Amino acid sequence: MNPLTRDDVINVFGQVDDIVVAEILDTGATPEELAEAQAWLSNNEPLMNSGKPMATGRVSRLIEILEDIDEQVADPEQPA
Repeated sequence: MNPLTRDDVINVFGQVDDIVVAEILDTGATPEELAEAQAWLSNNEPLMNSGKPMATGRVSRLIEILEDIDEQVADPEQPA
């Protein structure tokens, strides 16, 4: 599997801070793992109900990063 590229991240999130892009890329995640992290964030109940185990490893780290992005968008005064 190929790791994420900067272009992959930009295609998903649009223009985001280079620090955020670097943090996402540093996970070594694949595009599939990024998609899985987004699925968990958007609607985790169906995933849990289908018996899918909780996210771990790179997917879990991506979820943390994406949650931080969401919090910063909701509260721009919050320090990065």
